[in-house]
Amino acid sequence: MICPYCWESIDVLIDPGDLGESYIEDCQVCCQPIEFSVSEGLDGEVVISITQEGV
Repeated sequence: MICPYCWESIDVLIDPGDLGESYIEDCQVCCQPIEFSVSEGLDGEVVISITQEGV
């Protein structure tokens, strides 16, 4: 994934059991808070969207 603040590549472990959940995790590079939203796509795949916290 790419941090929406510093644009660096970051590694994130996502639990498929988190479907429908949103949570905040700090970027390992710049320490800014990133909001992760985990959902299920139309084809059943796990979809992860990331945004700057509060945006």
